Amino acid sequence: MSILQELLEGIHYFKTGWSLISRKGLRRFVVVPVLLNILFLIGLFWIFITQIDHQIDTIMTLLPHWLSWVSHILVFFAVAIILLVYYFIFNSLSGFIAAPFNGLLSEKVESMLTGEEANDDSIIDIIKDLPRTFKREWLKIWYSLPRIIILFILGFVPFIGQFIIPVIIFVFTAWSQTIQYCDYPFDNHKIPFLTMKNALKKKPYANFSFGVLVMICTFIPFINFVIIPVAICGATAMWVDNYRQHFITNKSTEVVEK
Repeated sequence: MSILQELLEGIHYFKTGWSLISRKGLRRFVVVPVLLNILFLIGLFWIFITQIDHQIDTIMTLLPHWLSWVSHILVFFAVAIILLVYYFIFNSLSGFIAAPFNGLLSEKVESMLTGEEANDDSIIDIIKDLPRTFKREWLKIWYSLPRIIILFILGFVPFIGQFIIPVIIFVFTAWSQTIQYCDYPFDNHKIPFLTMKNALKKKPYANFSFGVLVMICTFIPFINFVIIPVAICGATAMWVDNYRQHFITNKSTEVVEK
């Protein structure tokens, strides 16, 4: 498959996510992620508005005097870095708290796409599984946080921090989005985090284009209210078409061998 075909494939699954959230039988599983998303966005927006001036001033004072002539341009890059840091905070917290609901939505989407019955877990079973679910979310945070911190620090390096680091942060954030949402169907089948990452790397351009679209929509008012369930639905469709059969077959083989 060519690079262009892979990029278009990621776009296809993003569009599929939009069509899936309106399907009968899924709407009630979409409500909780949407409500939690709205609450987080409102809270984060308020913090951003009240703190942005101070944070920009802090970043600009760290720049050497000889770069003052391009200060107006550098403000733009300072805002970009701050936005992406806020984005990471929002994504991590919302994913952590809404993880049980997101996993359930992914499970129902997979059931609808495959025609196979989803696990009919009781509330007690779901509660018992919460520690494992939250541990998985922590793994995602632990994967992204050190890299974001390093990139944020490098953002203060003259020239590199204002012109190169924002591009790297953009690419990494898009990749993180794919990991965030594709992980739900993988985790529902208890596939290890590292195995999931390695599987996604086999289709880097498809996963990158999918992540970019999710990231962009997070910054668009009103659309960002529903982007989490859209991303989960699209990522689950990607799992069903590209990864599910391989991992289920391997799991069945392991059971037979035992």
